[in-house]
Amino acid sequence: MKTGYVLSALIAVAMTGAANAQTSVKLGVLNDRSGVYSDLTGEGSVIAARMAVEDFKAADKGIKVEVVAADHQNKPDIGASIARQWFDQDGVDVILDVPTSSVALAVNGLAREKNKILINSGGGTSDLTGAQCSPNTVHWTYDTWALANGTGGAMVKRGGDTWFFVTADYAFGHALERDTSALVTKAGGKVVGAVRHPFPGQDFASFLLQAQSSGAKVIGLANAGGDFTNTMKQAAEFGIVRGGQSLAGLLVFITDVHALGLQVAQGLVMTEAFYWDQNDQTRTWAKRFGERNGGKMPTMVHAGVYAGALHYLKAVEALKDKDTAKVMAKMKEMPTDDPLFGKGMIRQDGRKIHDMYLFEVKKPSESKGPWDLYKQLATIPADQAFRPLNEGGCPLVKG
Repeated sequence: MKTGYVLSALIAVAMTGAANAQTSVKLGVLNDRSGVYSDLTGEGSVIAARMAVEDFKAADKGIKVEVVAADHQNKPDIGASIARQWFDQDGVDVILDVPTSSVALAVNGLAREKNKILINSGGGTSDLTGAQCSPNTVHWTYDTWALANGTGGAMVKRGGDTWFFVTADYAFGHALERDTSALVTKAGGKVVGAVRHPFPGQDFASFLLQAQSSGAKVIGLANAGGDFTNTMKQAAEFGIVRGGQSLAGLLVFITDVHALGLQVAQGLVMTEAFYWDQNDQTRTWAKRFGERNGGKMPTMVHAGVYAGALHYLKAVEALKDKDTAKVMAKMKEMPTDDPLFGKGMIRQDGRKIHDMYLFEVKKPSESKGPWDLYKQLATIPADQAFRPLNEGGCPLVKG
């Protein structure tokens, strides 16, 4: 009798352990924590992921969530090595963020190989839902096609029909130049040239002089973060805008504009998926975020990490399971709905669909505070904001 009781108790403990294992998830935030993209991703993305766990009330729902973070230093080999250790040894179920497209593509392949999940918010290349799409990846916030469609299209409509690109020489820059060139040409414009700078770069003078001498009406900056802000500062020194050419920031974040200041950045047109001051919900969330992030407002990447983590946790709760295939299917089946992006969906190719927005940087006289930086020019509806499903070349797309 006693032996039977002990055996029953052991079985009960084992079953309890199995149940707990099903509802324990580990989120890994992998990004640049020390380099050119650290302001727009970095610790802010970790804060956003933790806020998602808190707002979801994971503990109250019996789901234990751990958030870990690491610095991939914008290097694909380092990013892949961290991801491999997280998946193989550390029990990470989902990797979030991953700016730097070369790193994002490496982690995308690894998540597929290891049957884990990547919810990408920071990386831009549209290849993540194109030729290199994966059943294990969701591309949440923006991509190079959406940026080209928004900013490129707007500039051509304004008369900017000749373009020269200053491009970061790695996967993201190449994809952004490619996608914007295609859009400009399709809209009746012409690309007169391009030059590629090392990533990350320091001195952009020779590249800007080539762009200036090209005579192009628009100089497209296919770079981001610290590279973008340094290019803008040097362009101001050369008087490029005063000379009659326009600068198109093809990937601009609020942290970049804040760092540049309105005197330098005013009039810049850009496409984003999120702005902190859009409505009461975004303002409330951004205020909470800012209190934890040294007063800095969130970028669209931070917003995407929050919303992506929230949607993942909803799928785990609905299934009471964290099996990768089941969770991915549930995430695509369930409509997305959160306070930062509103209602949306995840397509067959892993592309998260929501509205995008065209913004213009305010003049100093128009701003009412240090983070009051944008005015909205247009909403790009969700069904027009991203590349059509049948045009990406994703092998997952049927029919």
